[in-house]
Amino acid sequence: MKKTLFEINQMDCPSEENLIRMKLDGISSIVNLDFDIPNRKLTVFHSGEIDQIEKSILELNLGGKKISTEQTDQTDFTEKANQKKLLGSVLAIDFAFFIIEITTGIISKSMGLVADSLDMLADSFVYGISLFAVGGTLIKKKRIAKLAGYFQIALALIGFVEVCRRFFGPDKLPDFSTMISVSILALIANGICLYSLQKSKSKEEAHMKASMIFTSNDVIINLGVIIAGLLVNWLSSSTPDLIIGTIVFVWVIQGAFRILKISK
Repeated sequence: MKKTLFEINQMDCPSEENLIRMKLDGISSIVNLDFDIPNRKLTVFHSGEIDQIEKSILELNLGGKKISTEQTDQTDFTEKANQKKLLGSVLAIDFAFFIIEITTGIISKSMGLVADSLDMLADSFVYGISLFAVGGTLIKKKRIAKLAGYFQIALALIGFVEVCRRFFGPDKLPDFSTMISVSILALIANGICLYSLQKSKSKEEAHMKASMIFTSNDVIINLGVIIAGLLVNWLSSSTPDLIIGTIVFVWVIQGAFRILKISK
């Protein structure tokens, strides 16, 4: 058996891990996948050639690059018994914050919060696909992924229309205090989710190494909304909120196309 090490530059959180797992699902030569999210590394244990596996990873456009391939005698791969439970917990937290952020975003007139809620929903889609399609066929998983991708794009486009309406309409200031407080809570929630998933990997990754996850896209978005809230208050303008909303909507659409790519 061989093991091949890949560097995945854009593998920032478990969402990308689940996308990679779905993309590689069905390749019979794969024996085991070992993810090191903080260091953005993936080790593939496989038989035969790596060509099909490498091609599939490159098609995801996550900055994947093969580092090395070598022979290995390792045959013992411990399956994580609590993986389904963890996925369910993360899904529940992400979906709960989708509801919280979209509700408070609409009430506070903040497009930043609405956009961030869609990012949470996007993560929920990925975890949901992995959770509810466990044991299902590859075709079933891809159908679910396709529906999730199109739904995500539709929501983001609706968001773009609302941003344009607000930009060219009367300047209604969003409630900056709600933007900041809810985003801080979302930041904490993302930290808990990512830490929990990292903790499940091994004792080596259960402590401070998990803090590297805070460079992930979700955390950057949370910080962006917080900064936008401060600028809204300082400038007495809704423009910072509309700008961060637009950026996040673009981010959400990119994620949707990534999901659609693996559904082909």
